Amino acid sequence: MQKIALIGFGTVGQGLCEILRDKTDELKQKYGYEWKIVAVSDVMKGSVYCPEGLNVDKLLKFAQDGKSLNDYDCKCKADILETGWDALKTIKKSNADVICELAFTDLQTGEPAISHCKTAFESGKSVVTSNKGPAALAYQEMLKLATANNVKFMIEGTVASGTPILNLAEGPLAGCKISSVKGILNGTTNYILSEMEGGMSYDDALAKAQELGYAEADPTGDVEGYDARAKVAILTNVVMGQSFGINDVACEGITKITSDDIAKANSENARWKLLGSTEIVDGKVVASVKPEMVTMSHPLAGIMGATNALTFSTDLMGDVTIVGAGAGRIETGFSILTDLLSIDH
Repeated sequence: MQKIALIGFGTVGQGLCEILRDKTDELKQKYGYEWKIVAVSDVMKGSVYCPEGLNVDKLLKFAQDGKSLNDYDCKCKADILETGWDALKTIKKSNADVICELAFTDLQTGEPAISHCKTAFESGKSVVTSNKGPAALAYQEMLKLATANNVKFMIEGTVASGTPILNLAEGPLAGCKISSVKGILNGTTNYILSEMEGGMSYDDALAKAQELGYAEADPTGDVEGYDARAKVAILTNVVMGQSFGINDVACEGITKITSDDIAKANSENARWKLLGSTEIVDGKVVASVKPEMVTMSHPLAGIMGATNALTFSTDLMGDVTIVGAGAGRIETGFSILTDLLSIDH
């Protein structure tokens, strides 16, 4: 029975809970996997811990109704129910085996996620996270600390939501030498470029992306390439075995792409994509994010809208391209589930 503590109970945490609830029987029958949520701690929504396990439907109802988890009660012994703990206390004192680190994190500092991960490892608990900070800024340190404490640091959800990018590199492509990874790592910019190709101006395409919820009110992280840059740093660390930080990745966004540029690409039977890449050039690993014209014959050219795709160049399999969702409540929740199952087995 895997005991789980959720640090952060926003979109991803709730998505994971919905998946676990809806697939309880299937997960047990197919994988022998059993679970219980023993703790939830969220800086805005409050916290609750019960070593015997919490009711998932009740947790989701609290979130839906905007009620504080500090007011959660249950039928277990009153003296074993704890509320109001902060994240670090929940990580240290709960009986969880695995910490799902899903709190809002500053990508410049990696906090509070890095501190949450360190505390978990030092407490003998594995970490599953979709937060890019720890993997982009301190991957080797996190891995070393997890290994020293005989626990796992699992990060599938950090690159392309539920699309199994890292699992593909470390699983099915094991044994291949990967010379480059290149692709579309930000659905927002891909959507904007797709709309511009359809005749919209950059400003109108951005406004529509914001209206649909693809872009934030402040879209800087997407359109300047910063989101993709963090993902490229992670790919470089994991797939290429390097120790890259965010600032080691050259970065240029899409804000300078004009309608004339779109027309030029069209005349050359190509289209613009914001591509993140990490590749071996003259024996050295080079990583970047920048807009590029992709010929229509390339698999990435056909990826339109808010979809992600990556092409792995390998020695044994040639080019292998994977396409899938790069964001979403259930999709990212699924990435957490795959890591939980991996730890359990």
